[in-house]
Amino acid sequence: MEARAIKRYELTSPRKMRLVIDMIRGKKVGEALTLLHFQPKHASRTAEQTLRSAISNLQNKDHTGRVDVDNMFVKECYVNEGPSMKRILPAPMGRAYRMIKRSNHVTIVVAQRDEK
Repeated sequence: MEARAIKRYELTSPRKMRLVIDMIRGKKVGEALTLLHFQPKHASRTAEQTLRSAISNLQNKDHTGRVDVDNMFVKECYVNEGPSMKRILPAPMGRAYRMIKRSNHVTIVVAQRDEK
């Protein structure tokens, strides 16, 4: 069984978010939450919220609601580029520079390991 959580239109550069997301790919859920919680990067807060949402979605998917967190792992996680906002900054000598504020979409899929 697996569940997914998607955070759209996050105002962080996709390149910065991928640095955080690449750390948790394939790890156990408890270990991934610990990594994200103590990571000093700003993007880790959004990734942690999305991971907690995916865990909650998996627990709500089960009819009994008794999904063991120790058996869960991050099956896949990826970052896609979102729309960019174009802004104008004043520059010297009456010029204007274009500034691009990037956004991204974070997707985290959590699955349960098969019990043997």
